[in-house]
This record gives sequence, structure tokens and C-alpha cells, in this order.
Amino acid sequence: MTQRITLAHGAGGTKTEELIRGVFLDAFGNPVLNELADQATVVVERKRVSVSTDSYVVWPLFFPGGDIGKLSVYGTVNDLSVGGAIPLYMSASFIIEEGTELSLLERIARSMRDALRECNVSIITADTKVVERGKADGVFINTTGVGVVDECLELSARNIEEGDVVLLSGSIAEHGAVILARRADIEVSFKSDCAPLHGLTSVMLDVGGVRLMRDVTRGGLATILNELADACGKGIIIEEALIPVREEVRGVCEILGVDPLYLACEGRLVAIVSPETADMVLHAMHRHPLGEGAVAVGRVTADRNGVVLKTTIGVERIVGRLSGENLPRIC
Repeated sequence: MTQRITLAHGAGGTKTEELIRGVFLDAFGNPVLNELADQATVVVERKRVSVSTDSYVVWPLFFPGGDIGKLSVYGTVNDLSVGGAIPLYMSASFIIEEGTELSLLERIARSMRDALRECNVSIITADTKVVERGKADGVFINTTGVGVVDECLELSARNIEEGDVVLLSGSIAEHGAVILARRADIEVSFKSDCAPLHGLTSVMLDVGGVRLMRDVTRGGLATILNELADACGKGIIIEEALIPVREEVRGVCEILGVDPLYLACEGRLVAIVSPETADMVLHAMHRHPLGEGAVAVGRVTADRNGVVLKTTIGVERIVGRLSGENLPRIC
């Protein structure tokens, strides 16, 4: 194979076959994908099926703690997991810019392969397209994830009640702060929180009393909580002093003039949990590596005031959704 992507690699001929077999089948090969059909057929017996799709255009492609390949797998797994699903399969579509070095693509594929193995998920159907130089930024990845959900599990905003507890799985804003710092050439010692949440959600659901879960991605904690408040028609009050933010993350945010409440995470979740089981769920989270820093940060109220933040000086203020896009290409 040539060492750079050419338009011929997206033309559907021998170069396309070389790319598929030399990079993607080498990384993801399994009996289903190896058929190279236009669709994948798998057997899922007596299970509810969960499907999620997403696209990844993060820049830079590689950052402390992760890269676009790992992020595309973990992000897909997390979308399924917070819905209560066991992730099983993925599709992946790669949009590649002409001139991209083959070694870069191989590095991304290897990172995805390692993440897939960690999550026990297989890519069973895939596609590649090549666009002219300057029409993309190296590589974009689109994924669809498929998982199964227990027939008795029902996670829904309809289940949220006044007095329910808001749990946060760990410190916020690390992914967003790393991307910001990298773009601004600021050296930092912390990494992105990029991680798969399927193990953590499993131990939480085993306890019971979980009304709803969401992963804290674009728009940050503030936006996700507003979406939950709107969905259940109630209010949420959170305490600033209880929300964990690393000092170095806070410092990057102050330098660049951004609020950590609005920065994305890629390995954190928010859960709304019944008050009767909140302590038990929190204890279960603490026993999992990705939940060691889990805390209760607030509660659900009957007032339809969106999200209210009780500040460290005791003042309450409304915290709205992210207005505009303060950090494009975050995932």
C-alpha cells in the first residue's frame, strides 16, 4: 500500500479493498465483519435492542488521555450504557482526507481495537469515504452502537420524583480543559477523563432505584442537568461546593475565561436516584474505579425553575444551558 491516502482509496476499487483489508479488517476482523456485506445480521434473542449513533470530529485527533479512535468507541459505548443497555456491536464509517498519512490511520485503528476489546464490543459493519484535500481535517468517524436492555428495566424522565438525589460520578471538565489547553499550547499534567462507563452503570443498576442516567458530554454538567429538568418538568438544585473540579482544571478555565460547568466530560455520568437507594448506589459507585470520586451534588425539586446553583457564599442563581458553542470540535 502507498503511505498516504489518495482519492483512489475511496473509489471502490482495488485501492479501497487494500485499505479495508490492510487497515480495518486487520484491526477489527471478526466472522461477521469479514463477510464485507452491506449489512450485518446478528441474533439477539428475547431482548430489547438499544441503538445509538454519533459522529466524531474532535480536533486535535490525539490529545492527553485519548484520541479520536478511542473517543468514538467509548462515546458510543457510553451512550448505550447510560440507557441501561449492554453494548454489543458497532458500525463505523470513516471519512478520510486525501493526503492523510496511512500510519496515522493505522494508529487510530489500533486505538479503536484496544478500546473495543476493553468494552467487549465488535465492529460488525463499516464504510470508508475519501474526500479531496482540504475538505476534511484528517479523519472523521461516524458510529452506530447496538446493545440489549433487560426487559424489566425502564429508565425514563417520567420516573423522576421530587426529592430524588442527583449523583455525579467524578470531577468535571477534564476532557474539555485538555482540548482547550492543547489548542492554546498550555502544558497541563492532567488528562482527558475519556473512559467507558458500561462497568459503572452495571453496578449502579444492580443496586436499583436509578431513575435516569446521562453521560456528561457537550454542554457540560449545566446543560445536561437543564435537559433533565426540562424532561421531567421539575427543578434541580445543586451545590457548588459539592461539585468536584480539579484545581489545575479550574486554573485553565480561569486563564481562558470559561466556566467548568459548561465543559464536556467523556467519562463521567449524572444519575437521578431515589432517596431511599441513593446512599447504596453511591457506595457501589465508590467501589468501581470510575466512581471513586462520585458525590451527591443536588436534588430534584417541585419548582419548575430549571437548574439552580447554590453558590459557595450561599447565593442562589439560575444556571441555564450553554448558549452558543464555546468549544467546537470537542468530540
